[in-house]
Amino acid sequence: MRLGVLVPAGNPTIEPELYRMAPASLTIHFARLDTLAGEPGGVDGMVERTLRYLDSLPAAARSLSAVKPDVVVLAHTAVSYLTGFAGESALRERIATLAGTRALTAAGAILESLRHLGVRRVALATPYPDVIAKAGRVYWEGAGLAIVAHRQLDGVTNIYEESEERAYVLGRAADARDAEAVLISGTGLPTAGIVERLERDLGKPVVTSQTATLWCALATLGVKERVRGYGRLLAGSTAPFAPRAVS
Repeated sequence: MRLGVLVPAGNPTIEPELYRMAPASLTIHFARLDTLAGEPGGVDGMVERTLRYLDSLPAAARSLSAVKPDVVVLAHTAVSYLTGFAGESALRERIATLAGTRALTAAGAILESLRHLGVRRVALATPYPDVIAKAGRVYWEGAGLAIVAHRQLDGVTNIYEESEERAYVLGRAADARDAEAVLISGTGLPTAGIVERLERDLGKPVVTSQTATLWCALATLGVKERVRGYGRLLAGSTAPFAPRAVS
C-alpha cells in the first residue's frame, strides 16, 4: 500500500517519524507544500503564512498522484484549525480531487482516532502561537470534543527545532484528572519516542498528530497489522492501563 503525504516545506519531523512507525506493508511518499509568494513576518502574519500553504496544494497533490497513492493525507494540523471544522469536509474533498484518490487530514485523523478510543474529554497540548492555539481549541469544540485542559508550549521560536523531551514535558503539563486522553497537536513536534512513556506515566491514552495520521491511514487502507512501541492507538490495545507505580 502507498501513502502520500502533503507536508509543509520546512517540516523535518514527520517524514522520519512516519518512516520509523510504519509497518513494512506500507510505503510513504512525500510532496512539500510552499507559501509561494513569500512569508509575511511576525506573529501577525502567522495566519496568512499558514493559509498560503493551501495555494500550493494543486501542484503538490498532482506530483503525488504520479506514484498512484492509495490515500493522501494533508499533514498540517494548523491549516485545518484555521479553515475551521466546518470547512474540513470541503478541504478533504479538494485534496481527493487534486490527487485522484482518497484523502485525509491530520486533524480529521485525530478526530477519528479519539472516536475509535471512545474519548470525548481531552487535555490539549499545543506548540503554536496564541492565534493558532485558540483556533485549535475552537476546532475541537466544534467537532464535539470537550477540552478540559489546554497547555501551550512556552518559549517556542521554531516548532521544527523542538525536542522530544520538551514535547514530553508539555504532554505531562497538559494532563488533567478528568481528561480521558491527552492530545499533542502538531506534525512538526517530535513525539514518536515519547508516546508510550507518557501513557505509562499518565495512565491514559496519548494521541499525537503523527500517530493519528498513521493509524487513520492504515484503517482507511484496511491494514490490520498492529504497530507496537508507539502507544495504544497504533498497537490496537483495549486493555486497561495498569496503575502507575508510586516512586
